[in-house]
Amino acid sequence: MTSGVHCRLDELLRDRSMTLTRLGELAGVSIVNLSVLKNDRAKAIRFSTLVAICRALECEIGELLVLENQVLKRVAND
Repeated sequence: MTSGVHCRLDELLRDRSMTLTRLGELAGVSIVNLSVLKNDRAKAIRFSTLVAICRALECEIGELLVLENQVLKRVAND
C-alpha cells in the first residue's frame, strides 16, 4: 500500500549534481533516512528534517513531495 506521496529527491539531486552523501552532510540527515525517503518507503517525516532537506536543496516542500496522481498526470502529458 502506498502513501499517495512521491518524493522527487532523485530528480532534485540530479538537477543539482549533488550526491545523497553530500545532501546528508548539508542537511544533517543520515544517508539511510534519505535513502528511505528517496525510494518512497518513508511512512513519516519530521518537519525539521523536511525543512533541513529543502534548505540544503534550495527548494520548496512542494518541489520535493508531490501527490502520486500529479506524477501520473505529468507522465501522461509528456
